Amino acid sequence: MNQYLVAVIDSTRARFLTLEPAEIPGVEAGPNLVEHEAMLSPTGDLQGQDLWSTTKTGSNRSAGAQTHAYDDHRARHEVEFERRFANSIASHLNTLIQRFQTPHLILVAEPQILGLMREAIAATLPRNVKVSELAKDLCQFKPHELHEYLANKNLLPAKRPGSFV
Repeated sequence: MNQYLVAVIDSTRARFLTLEPAEIPGVEAGPNLVEHEAMLSPTGDLQGQDLWSTTKTGSNRSAGAQTHAYDDHRARHEVEFERRFANSIASHLNTLIQRFQTPHLILVAEPQILGLMREAIAATLPRNVKVSELAKDLCQFKPHELHEYLANKNLLPAKRPGSFV
C-alpha cells in the first residue's frame, strides 16, 4: 500500500506518482517519489487549423470590405476541452487509488485546472481518501524536485538520508 498518490496536472498533461519507501531502509535514502504514468490531453497539442476551422477569431469581412466583429466562443470551447480532460483524469485517479490502495491524494495543478479537478473528483472519489491541493504549475519538475518542493510545503514526508556503509 502506498500512502501518497500525487497527480501533477497542467492543461496538456497529467503525471501520476507515488511515494515509495527506500528498498533498504536505513541504508538508502528514502522515501522516493516515483512516476508511474502520464496522460496527455487529446486537444492539448493541437494548434490553429488542427483545432479550429480558421485561425483568426473575432472578425469577418463582407463584400464591401467592412469588418464585422463577432464572438466565436473559443474560450468556452477551450474550457470544455479542459473539463473533459479533468473528467478523464478523475476516472484514471480512481483506478490508481484502487490499484495502489492510497489513502492520500495530492493534487498539484494550475489554478483553473484545479477548480475543474475539484468538480470532477467530487462525485467519484472514495470518501476515505484525504485530498490535499496545491494551485501551482509544477508539471515540468522532475520527481526528486517535486518531492523536495512538496516536502517543503508539508504535503509529503521529507526524504531521509541513508547511511552509507
